[in-house]
Amino acid sequence: MPSATDRIEKQIQLNAPLDRVWNALTDSRQFGEWFRVNLEGPFVPGEFCRGQITHPGYEHVTMEVLVGEIKPQTYFSFYWRPYAIDPQVDYSHEQRTLVEFALQPKDGGVLLQVVESGFDQIPAGRRDEAFRMNDKGWAAQLNNNIKAYVEQ
Repeated sequence: MPSATDRIEKQIQLNAPLDRVWNALTDSRQFGEWFRVNLEGPFVPGEFCRGQITHPGYEHVTMEVLVGEIKPQTYFSFYWRPYAIDPQVDYSHEQRTLVEFALQPKDGGVLLQVVESGFDQIPAGRRDEAFRMNDKGWAAQLNNNIKAYVEQ
């Protein structure tokens, strides 16, 4: 059974149409606008998608995700290596965490849930910091970035 530090769970009620929220998550160009990453291609299940982070202070980081499942208008997932930001470190031996987005129409908008799991598999030396930074990061991405993007 996973520990309490193995997963981050966040949710937000968005006052936007389902298709707007869905496209903001699964169209890699739109995802990049609110997530602050310049992705090089589309999200395709089973394929990698990568690009440069554009968030100030993290422009040196290349984000790489392995796209998981895409279930239209309800579920999108990818795998990545959380908080892998030091260009001098080879993270390729590390397990990836699973990031899941679930959408549910609610109260004239969309309830968006994000779950990132698998932190217990991250090397102990960086596990706590990766968890803490991603916990703060998902809060900001939901409460500020995607909310502003889809509700504009």
